[in-house]
Amino acid sequence: MSASLRDRLGSDRNRELGNLALLALLAAAGFTSVLVARSGEVSRLSLIYAGAFIALFVAAHAVMRIRVPNADSAVLPIVGVLAMTGLVEIQRIDPDLARDQALWLALGVLGFAVVLMGLRDYRTLEQYRYLLGATAIGLLLVTVLYSYAFDVVINGARLWIRAGGVQVQPGEFAKLALILFLASFLRERRELLAATRPGPLGIGLPPARHFAPLLAMSGGALLVLVAMNDFGTSLLFFGVFVAMVYVATGRAAYAAAGVVVFAAGSLVANSIAPQVGQRLDIWLDPWADPQGGGYQIVQSLYSIAEGGVFGAGIGRGYVVTGEGVPVIPAVQTDFIYSAIAAELGLAGAAGVLLLYLLLTWRGLKIAAAAGDGFSKLLATGITFTLAFQAFLIVGGVVRLVPLTGITLPFVSYGGSSMLANWIALALLLAISDRSARVAGHP
Repeated sequence: MSASLRDRLGSDRNRELGNLALLALLAAAGFTSVLVARSGEVSRLSLIYAGAFIALFVAAHAVMRIRVPNADSAVLPIVGVLAMTGLVEIQRIDPDLARDQALWLALGVLGFAVVLMGLRDYRTLEQYRYLLGATAIGLLLVTVLYSYAFDVVINGARLWIRAGGVQVQPGEFAKLALILFLASFLRERRELLAATRPGPLGIGLPPARHFAPLLAMSGGALLVLVAMNDFGTSLLFFGVFVAMVYVATGRAAYAAAGVVVFAAGSLVANSIAPQVGQRLDIWLDPWADPQGGGYQIVQSLYSIAEGGVFGAGIGRGYVVTGEGVPVIPAVQTDFIYSAIAAELGLAGAAGVLLLYLLLTWRGLKIAAAAGDGFSKLLATGITFTLAFQAFLIVGGVVRLVPLTGITLPFVSYGGSSMLANWIALALLLAISDRSARVAGHP
């Protein structure tokens, strides 16, 4: 590696550290605002909370300096602002939930470090494509069997496993395993999948033997998700599947066929799954039952409207009642974007969306710079998943699309999501580091 490239990469890490210093100021201001709103006085607790928060990101930065010194310098600070926004808002909603979220954030950073320190070359995962695919289906299947055996149903969905007082959502890790499987399988067979032969009605189709394993793995995952009665995760999985197939083959016909298949599947689900039909009805007309099924979305729209352009300020929006009851049920998970809009207004809500756009841009830039097909597809899959999740949850709370019940990455309350997303982030930065190292050689 040349001296000039080494200097540039060193300055990238220093720039990242400087951005984390700015993040520390934002965190201190955010926690101070919440504590002042609660108690009416400034407390050292705000500095303690901010110091503990920024220490996690400095630790992640230190791991990056050691293991992926050439990685993109913008990704970690972007994720830091998102995580800080979510944690401050959850602190405003319920301090006990914020404590739990901070613990999950710490576990996420630990998982991030373990992946980067323990996985010397992420490309070795490509060898285990079928094991990863089977793991994805297995995690979902275990969840279904457990939920039926112990009758664990929350809001109509069977997504969680409870053990020792801890609630885990295996689907978050199944999502990552499926992305790894698709990246490996499509890298190996993308030319064969792009090649076609005459099919029904003159439509070009790939040889069945090349497409069958892909359909079996992805179709099996979707069937299990149907048994879980979870429309949101099904849509996310199917969207990832279609996007990665399109990127690998370049054939728009696959994307079009995917939309048609999902539309047909949604009609079937609407007729056999009450929860899906109910969510569609609420989306079409939430005011038909504003005190019942439409209560959440109606309150969400009122909260967003009340925020105006600049919001009431952190800790001062009408997010919880005087008795500490959230105005919007499940506001810390499905509707945290509404709470952010109520307190930070259109400006703050738009800022959160811009952060996701920046993260998507950096992720796609990493994918474009990757030197091998597996890395390109893996980076694309991870980036698309984060972006699509953000679109679905924000679209749901503003009534652009039906409610899906998934989490806003790095922002919403949820341990499984936080841990899985940090592991995915580690893989994305490992890809970025390898690309920069390869580009640095003459």
